[in-house]
Amino acid sequence: MYPLKFNPILKSTIWGGEKIIPYKEIESQQALVGESWELSGVSSNESVVANGEFAGMTLPQLIERDGAGLLGKANYERFGLEFPLLVKFIDARQDLSIQVHPDDVLAGKRHNSKGKTEMWYVVSADEGAHLRSGFSRKVTADEYVASVENDTITDLLSDYSVKPGDVFFLPAGRIHSIGAGSFIAEIQQTSDITYRIYDFNRRDANGNTRQLHTELAKDAISYDVLPDYRTRYEERENHEVRLVSCPYFTTSLYVLTESYTIDLSALDSFVVLIAMEGRASITDDAGNTVDVHQGETVLLPAVTGRVDIVPEGRFKMLASHID
Repeated sequence: MYPLKFNPILKSTIWGGEKIIPYKEIESQQALVGESWELSGVSSNESVVANGEFAGMTLPQLIERDGAGLLGKANYERFGLEFPLLVKFIDARQDLSIQVHPDDVLAGKRHNSKGKTEMWYVVSADEGAHLRSGFSRKVTADEYVASVENDTITDLLSDYSVKPGDVFFLPAGRIHSIGAGSFIAEIQQTSDITYRIYDFNRRDANGNTRQLHTELAKDAISYDVLPDYRTRYEERENHEVRLVSCPYFTTSLYVLTESYTIDLSALDSFVVLIAMEGRASITDDAGNTVDVHQGETVLLPAVTGRVDIVPEGRFKMLASHID
């Protein structure tokens, strides 16, 4: 197998903006694109290979063809034919709803599904752009319910002005929302279980409000309070900088200005590379080369032993795998 690129799945939304298409340097007349699903094994939203001999095959078909070779032996035993991560770009022209995701135990009990732990990396931010993550003070479950009913829920949340490069880790149970003007990359467990807590009383063209899941969320929310929900790190050129490490994914940042080799020989996992800025060529240990630019995502199969990355100028990427 070789480094795999996929066709993006563009999703227009009422809150979407116009940043994703130019950022990804693609041709499309689609408007109000709120999300680009970069890598997905979600049913009815399966990513399709865009390069090489497997072009036209879906991600689940690739797993069926060579599960352990693609995912890694342990991941294949753990996840079977399900690709365990979902990678997206999200462009929020308006504030998105306040929501929470259940953990594996609760999602399994209620929905026969995995939970959803995720992370955000801020690609760009308009003036005034913000994100909400976690409670700003200790509240009870009953206080939370009352705050939704009396429209004061935002007063209880930590609200962050954001800039490019900001990182937020969102374990299942952490209340959160993406604010207007935020353009982010999101890496998450493959799960579509979301409890919508508050939607600012918005109405659609027919005057209807969206369904809320206040009571379902009540038992899913973690009421713990942290002094700071932002992930702190120091960017270093030509070094791996670890951003997040959890049972569901490990994500690192690379800012490269010179040729760089990543040794993957001891890793029993696929690796997802997300090009955040600039251009580069990526060559694996079998001599397969793929060129990438900002906004593109590359899947390195688990059989890959090494990749050599040659940047054109300054190249920034995220790399995610499962330990």
